[in-house]
Amino acid sequence: MFKHLKLLTLMSLAFCVAMTAVSLQAQEKSSKAKPKVLVIGVNGAEWDFLRPLMVRGELPNLAKVVENGTSGYLRTISSPNCPKVYTAFFTSVPPKDNGITGFVVAGQTANTNMLKAEPIWSILSKNGVSVGMANVPGTFPTMPVNGYMISGMLTKGKDCEDGILCAPKLTEVTGGEPVYPKSMKQELLANVGDFYIDCSRIPSGAQLKGKEPEVINAWLENVSKIRAQQTQLFEYLLNNHKTDFTFLVQSCEDRVGHWLYPIQPHNVSYDPKVHSVRVDAFPTQYREFDKVLGTVLKHIDENTTLIILSDHGIKPLRYIDHGHTDHKMDSVIAKHDFDDGDEVSGSFIAMGPGIKKGQHILGLQMSVYDIAPTLLHLYGIQAPAQMKGRVLTEIFEDSKVAAK
Repeated sequence: MFKHLKLLTLMSLAFCVAMTAVSLQAQEKSSKAKPKVLVIGVNGAEWDFLRPLMVRGELPNLAKVVENGTSGYLRTISSPNCPKVYTAFFTSVPPKDNGITGFVVAGQTANTNMLKAEPIWSILSKNGVSVGMANVPGTFPTMPVNGYMISGMLTKGKDCEDGILCAPKLTEVTGGEPVYPKSMKQELLANVGDFYIDCSRIPSGAQLKGKEPEVINAWLENVSKIRAQQTQLFEYLLNNHKTDFTFLVQSCEDRVGHWLYPIQPHNVSYDPKVHSVRVDAFPTQYREFDKVLGTVLKHIDENTTLIILSDHGIKPLRYIDHGHTDHKMDSVIAKHDFDDGDEVSGSFIAMGPGIKKGQHILGLQMSVYDIAPTLLHLYGIQAPAQMKGRVLTEIFEDSKVAAK
């Protein structure tokens, strides 16, 4: 009997060991099965500037991604602005339905509590995908995710009470949590420092008057400091908080472009005291972004899908009010109040496993609403019925390659 008991015990132990091995293999397989996806937002990036700079060899990292992936114009929404477009990225639902219709909604700065449609970070988290987000517009106050979230544009704080197009430091944020989980804030302060959440506010006319070169150069120097801080933040996160899905955004390109777009003297509102000071300022923002991209590319391997996108373009426009009145826009600032978003389409680039190489999609076939369904498709997750967009199957060598 003892021998039988001993045999049963050994068999039981063997079974437990075998089941543990199977369980570990299943966990390992599950972990390996989850794609690695990194999205980089570049606010205001426009092909009319990107392509000439790439041809001249001044954007080597971006050129590498374009050559090894699929690119094209990204149809944006009517009267585009960052909050409206980014929430369209998140939800694939029109602004009037997702709750964010602009920088200000019902007299209050747009915030995550206003969202009426479930954002992609929530859907991914519920499906076991780890999520990391930093400096993404429209993510304040931060919300719980299966990972981390650090807010971006629209974060309120000292010298930035409304949170609109200004930049509080991490320790100066008020009115909500800029970091999730909250405990991560001290870690960031210790390892990255007290960084600015977003790019700085554009100087007012009163601040500029009589000292344009001094103010412009000082402001651009501060932009460079903020970008350096953001780069340090991104690198720290990519090294120390690896996630299945990561979304990082650069917004200084947008801010510089809206103010210092290199317009010609015949344009409306041209001011030589301002626009002849640093005519290189806006193109230089793309050159600087390319360096940031180079840093990020060090963390990408052949199994990572990289998507680079912009919410809209940046060129100055004239706004036609339904054919009744010709309102001359301020050509210095490409305001977000024009009807035809197709005039300032965004940019889209994708590179990674199963994505076509060296392909450029003509026209405006791709839309900001297509981003969320495509990202979910990469993880084999069915897009909710309320999503307006579609899966961008044309970017894949095999339209079924992403569905696992």
